[in-house]
Amino acid sequence: MDFELDDALLTLQATARRFADEEMVPHAAEWDQQGELPLPVLEKAWELGLSHTGIPEELGGVGLPVTAAVVGVEELARGCGGVTTSIISNDLALNPILLGGSDDQRKEWLGQCVEEFKILAFCLSEPGAGSDVAGLQLHCERDGDDYVLNGTKAWITNGGYADLYSVFATLDRGSRHKGMCAFVIPKGTPGLSPGRKEDKMGHRASNTTLVHFDNVRVPASQRLGAEGEGFKIAMATLDRARPQVAALAVGVARRALEESLAYVAERKAFGQPIGEFQGLQFMLADMAKNIEASRLLTAQAAWLLDAGRKSAKQSAMAKLFATDTAMDVTTDAVQIFGGNGYTKEYPVEKLMRDAKLMQIYEGTNQIQRVVIAREVAKE
Repeated sequence: MDFELDDALLTLQATARRFADEEMVPHAAEWDQQGELPLPVLEKAWELGLSHTGIPEELGGVGLPVTAAVVGVEELARGCGGVTTSIISNDLALNPILLGGSDDQRKEWLGQCVEEFKILAFCLSEPGAGSDVAGLQLHCERDGDDYVLNGTKAWITNGGYADLYSVFATLDRGSRHKGMCAFVIPKGTPGLSPGRKEDKMGHRASNTTLVHFDNVRVPASQRLGAEGEGFKIAMATLDRARPQVAALAVGVARRALEESLAYVAERKAFGQPIGEFQGLQFMLADMAKNIEASRLLTAQAAWLLDAGRKSAKQSAMAKLFATDTAMDVTTDAVQIFGGNGYTKEYPVEKLMRDAKLMQIYEGTNQIQRVVIAREVAKE
């Protein structure tokens, strides 16, 4: 078993690390305070091949395997969790097209994302259907060669800026997952409109909105897969995306550990650096241990996906453990900084706020436990 990164991955890692250090770290606090998505930064990430990474080479994309994508995401997340969430949400929204689209649909919609910078949004959650995906209420009704969509999506990352939306709707609100369909819908389609922007605790540099569908007419040619296959496409998309969320969590936790190590070396109490106190050393050791374990779980889940093997359990485990670790590590970082950690003068309070969301989105950590228990019972 080889844990060394090859030359290509080392180059990707260095590019992402440099981008985070130069383009994100100096501005992250300002973006957080303003609560605005820095669009030029997202476009530059795309130009460097750090965004939309899942588009295959045969369609003109960089075609990164998941094992490579998670290396880049970890580095980006050190810079700003919110911006990184918006970056990886592009790939999240691309996945339904990759997994459920026909060859012609992949060429048409993914080709657009290669030719010019496009922002994408994944529209699954609703005001009354978050963890209960099969309970979604956005309705699609067949009308000749079209579908007409009515309803509202909630908590949509990039919702206010997206050029393309991957949308999940149901033919019958009482049929649960059996009636679910997936669509790709471009910005400007009549009746599709972003709604209220959420004022969030963390990840404030990412854009999160409602998205309204008022008699939105969508050609049947924009349906991904067959009628009733939407649930399968959504679940496969989330399985594929969860290792990137885990990698994001590893990056946020790693930044908190790095900040803590620097702080305990400089801060003095009782005549010595506080890093010499065993109590803090134990905290730092646990932080480092769990970050390494999170990275390994993430790598295993990514490897299984690239190998085309069953990955639901490992993807859920990676997402669960890494995001819980990020919450624990960032909370401990604030504690290590003491009163300073509770102020915006230091970055650790932002890291703690950013960590919390990762336990909630793309399947709450309680849902991850449900997935893991179900998969273990099958073994």
